[in-house]
Amino acid sequence: MEKFKYLAIEGIIGVGKTELAEMLVEKLKAKLILELVEENPFLPDFYKDMDAYAFQTQIFFLLSRHKQQMELKQMELFSTNLVSDYMFEKDKIFANLTLRDTELSLYNKIFTILKKDILKPSLIVYLQIDPERALTRIKKRGRPFERNITIDYLQELNEAYNQFFFHYEDFPLLIINVNNEEDFRTLLREIEKDDKGMRVFLPRSSKLFR
Repeated sequence: MEKFKYLAIEGIIGVGKTELAEMLVEKLKAKLILELVEENPFLPDFYKDMDAYAFQTQIFFLLSRHKQQMELKQMELFSTNLVSDYMFEKDKIFANLTLRDTELSLYNKIFTILKKDILKPSLIVYLQIDPERALTRIKKRGRPFERNITIDYLQELNEAYNQFFFHYEDFPLLIINVNNEEDFRTLLREIEKDDKGMRVFLPRSSKLFR
């Protein structure tokens, strides 16, 4: 798996990014990099009042993710295989969705500066899911700060993610629809294919995420 030195898993809230990342880490003998969502002190208030807390929430995430990405670069120096349950660029998806014009302008200036030194993924795996199913998964895992997530927000987020990735050309991209999930071995074979550009994989069975 040398060609996949750094795998990044992406998708909307509740799609199963961390679950897949953990399975890949075990199979590929890689280092697991998890997004530190629960460390954001503004997040509970954000889901109660997005307009009031969007900027604070997003800037905290941006700086936190940048710090973590800088640590990834040090790991990469020692030829460590990496699997992450997020990609740095995802931050802009949320920012474009939640920030006002003046806030977004300032955010974009900061993002442009911080993005320059970010480690580039070897492959991005984008997991697609129906927002209704994602909301069911969110409620099942029962994180307190996610109690106020609405189906409307997930639908907006889903549209923003699709828009972003359907026009994405920076790195190799594998799109996987997980509404009807495949078993892990089949999915791993798809990830291991040495193809460039964008690929779409539509599983048929229901064995991967529960």
